[in-house]
Amino acid sequence: MKLLGSLRLRLVAFAALVMAVALVAAGFGLTALFSRHLERRVGQELDTHIAQLSGSLRIAADGTLSLAREPADPRFARVYGGLYWQVADQTAGRELRSRSLWDSELQLPADPLHPGTIHVHDSTGPDGAPLLVHEQLVLVPVAGRDHELRVSVAINRQELAALEQGFARDVTPALALLGLVLLAGFAVQIGAGLKPMRAVRAGLADIREGRARRLAEAVPSEVAPLVREINELLDTQDADMARARDRAADLAHGLKTPLTALDSDIARLREKGETAIAADIDELAARMRRHMERELARARIRHGRAAATPVATTLSGIVRTLQRTPKGEAVAFDTDVPADLSVHVDADDIAELLGNLLENAARHAKGRVAVGAGRSEGKVSIAVEDDGPGLGEDARAAVLARGKRLDEAGAAGAAGLGLAIVQDILAAYGGELSLDRSPLGGLRAAVTLPG
Repeated sequence: MKLLGSLRLRLVAFAALVMAVALVAAGFGLTALFSRHLERRVGQELDTHIAQLSGSLRIAADGTLSLAREPADPRFARVYGGLYWQVADQTAGRELRSRSLWDSELQLPADPLHPGTIHVHDSTGPDGAPLLVHEQLVLVPVAGRDHELRVSVAINRQELAALEQGFARDVTPALALLGLVLLAGFAVQIGAGLKPMRAVRAGLADIREGRARRLAEAVPSEVAPLVREINELLDTQDADMARARDRAADLAHGLKTPLTALDSDIARLREKGETAIAADIDELAARMRRHMERELARARIRHGRAAATPVATTLSGIVRTLQRTPKGEAVAFDTDVPADLSVHVDADDIAELLGNLLENAARHAKGRVAVGAGRSEGKVSIAVEDDGPGLGEDARAAVLARGKRLDEAGAAGAAGLGLAIVQDILAAYGGELSLDRSPLGGLRAAVTLPG
């Protein structure tokens, strides 16, 4: 599975397969070439023995055939020594053989020979071994007539086979070492060839982390089409997200006028004494507003890691805004946030997140809201506490339950809406929300975001 999922391993495996086939073919080819060279070299030695024998032949007046000098190779003198010679006087019917033939003779084909021409044959030796035979017809004049002497020299092919096997044993480790060197070279070459792909992956990581907006197009021509397609896809995605946000905003603005008119109708119903009907309609209208506000907040979420946004600066702006509201005027805000603390969240999204937390806290606080933040193990934690009535354990569990409706009416419902928006933003950035009882007596809402 890993092999199928890795382009590098696929290329290395394919290169190893091709290289193995090539090296095996090279091994057979080198062995065949060595065999041909060896046979030529041995043939030259056999021809040399033929020349030495021809120069040493003597024929007496009575036709007796002899050698002035025996060949020096000791294999000729050893019985079945693997090297044999034989001289046959086809004119006088006499014959000489090497001691190595003992009581046997070379089995030669009955082909016509021509003086000065070397004939090459395969035959069977006295011990049943295959032989390579070279022979030549030599004419020797004696008493006015030419004697036709058939000079033959043979060698046991098993000796050649042993040399070929030795060569194969020697060349195999050399080819294996060459294969390892080539495989290492292929691995380096493949790594260098895939380097642009690693650059594309690093560029995508930069886009995801908010360090870049698009992939750099200074890449090899083979990778350039992929980079262009990715950049065009990112452009299309940004355009689609912008259109979605615009449509959500248009929908929200389109609903504002009917809801405002509905508020007037509710007021008239109360003036007429229809308070129960007015309350029901008012509750439904409030739910519609909360749905609309949540969807607007969702549409504004940028998603993904963004550039670093300072937390303290964003927080101070939200606090100043809340302090100008009727509820915020009566609340003291205590903030303990390092000035250099930043988080990789879009500025609008972190403002939306902190604004909802602080607005909920200010709405339910008796007179105090505390905000603390810090960094630990690569993550940023922000906690917002108040001294209000807080939420019970069951209510906190309901707020945090995945898929739980959080926009119910009443005070808890208002808190639920703000916390639902906070959860939407955290989900987009891989953050977490936890709710607990605050030492101040109210709710402690803590969020954790990647630093």
